[in-house]
Amino acid sequence: MRRATCAKWGAAAVAVALVAAGCGGGSGASRSGVVSASWGDPQNPLEPANTNEVQGGKVLEMLFRGLKRYNPKTGAAEDVIADRIATTDSQNFTVTLKDGWTFSNGEKVTAKSFVDAWNYGALLTNKQKNASFFQYIDGFAQVHPDRGSPRAKTLSGLVVKDDKTFTVKLNQKFSSWPDTLGYSAFMPLPQSFFRDHGAWIAQPVGNGPYTVDSYEKGSVLRMRKWGKYPGDDPARNSGIDLRVYTDSNTAYTDLQAGNLDLVDDVPAAQLKNVKADLGGRYINQPAGIIQTLAFPMYDRRWGRPGAEKVRRGLSMAIDRDQITREIFQRTRTPATDWTSPVLGVDGGYKAGLCGAACEFNPAKAKQLIKEGGGLPGGRITLAYNADTGSHKDWIDAICNSINKSLGEDQACVGDPVGTFADFRNKITARRMSGPFRAGWQMDYPLIQNFLQPLYYTNASSNDGKFSNATFDKLVNEANAETDAAKAVSTFQDAEKVLAAQMPAIPLWYQNGSGGYSDRISNVALNPFSVPVYNEIKVN
Repeated sequence: MRRATCAKWGAAAVAVALVAAGCGGGSGASRSGVVSASWGDPQNPLEPANTNEVQGGKVLEMLFRGLKRYNPKTGAAEDVIADRIATTDSQNFTVTLKDGWTFSNGEKVTAKSFVDAWNYGALLTNKQKNASFFQYIDGFAQVHPDRGSPRAKTLSGLVVKDDKTFTVKLNQKFSSWPDTLGYSAFMPLPQSFFRDHGAWIAQPVGNGPYTVDSYEKGSVLRMRKWGKYPGDDPARNSGIDLRVYTDSNTAYTDLQAGNLDLVDDVPAAQLKNVKADLGGRYINQPAGIIQTLAFPMYDRRWGRPGAEKVRRGLSMAIDRDQITREIFQRTRTPATDWTSPVLGVDGGYKAGLCGAACEFNPAKAKQLIKEGGGLPGGRITLAYNADTGSHKDWIDAICNSINKSLGEDQACVGDPVGTFADFRNKITARRMSGPFRAGWQMDYPLIQNFLQPLYYTNASSNDGKFSNATFDKLVNEANAETDAAKAVSTFQDAEKVLAAQMPAIPLWYQNGSGGYSDRISNVALNPFSVPVYNEIKVN
């Protein structure tokens, strides 16, 4: 999600001096009490229901607070604006709000703020990428039909009772639904969003501990502390300058030179030296992130019957252990399922669900690919964004492993796409002709979030357009299950469908990594691998 030209949010941006050279990193403007951090331009404007990638999500975490928030240490869903969310049947919920919450423009946060925002996010004609997060609310099929125009503009399952109360009727039982409500798609919106949408996009208004001061696309987004923030987690700094870098190595070099305070993605090339460079200012911890290679199932060469053998064979041609050891210095762990160990056993993680398909076996890999009709065109390309994350190193390592396994020097080659934004736009336009990088950072700590958004038919982040009736049925049954253990077991049955079909190859579980300067302290990453920006102190 990252560009060369510097577009702006708000007229204020014109008046703010930018010290950074060009568009990408540097020391920045006045630093008094302000933390400078590496970042990448988001793919879309910062509408809560239209942001489903990491960089935009970082901003929304600072700009908004919702009914719930995920604890920065444990990941548990905890009430914030919600006073209580009550149900007697896991299908009909009554949401009661706390007093005292306002947006930074002075508007009160009311039940209508949530209901209007959710209706906007769900409506087909608004083209919000996170629309599918509202699919379990009654009336979704009318406002967001699979085909044709909407037959309604609002969700029948949402009813405002008074300023502090609204009810939600789901179209099926979903016992863990309240725990999804810390995700950004469910954030409230002020009425100014609807009165003048263009003005809101130019200068987003939220109810979180920070406000947007200015945005120069390709260069810097300035967030500043909101002094009247009503929550109990105010910013402990004056603001955050999110500086765009198209090369994570440059960001790391700026950190070492004292021109940047924080990086939250230590490049692979620096992992051998990072402890010596930063000492106790290096962070390395498990995170709810998995790296995969997704297949464009909409391309008949990959989605045809029998191609699952080729996909499974390619998975078995990858030496995950060697790559995580040599490229990532053990900051990654070979994946054996499609979730993350941070969920724990109770949360749905179960090692080994991928089975033999995730085990390195060159002979079997070669056999399966041959049985499946061979590589389309005799060669595959692995697409990735070339601007951040040092993806080239591990993509090349994967191709080397596949080439060695198959005994063909050019069976696999990397296919770099210039920027993350370009990469994402190519994916959403269904223009991928081979496997592509598809890392996933959890939205909320439930096994459901690792499966449904990515592999359910027509789900919001199902970039490969995989569709399987058995998988969908199992996900629906798991969501409806009120017994947590049974729900987890059913989700794991759905994972077994993925193991058989391999719409995406699990590569490795990713640790959160970061480093910071001696100018700041109290730095931590949450379970999503995102810095807890509001807790950072400037020394």
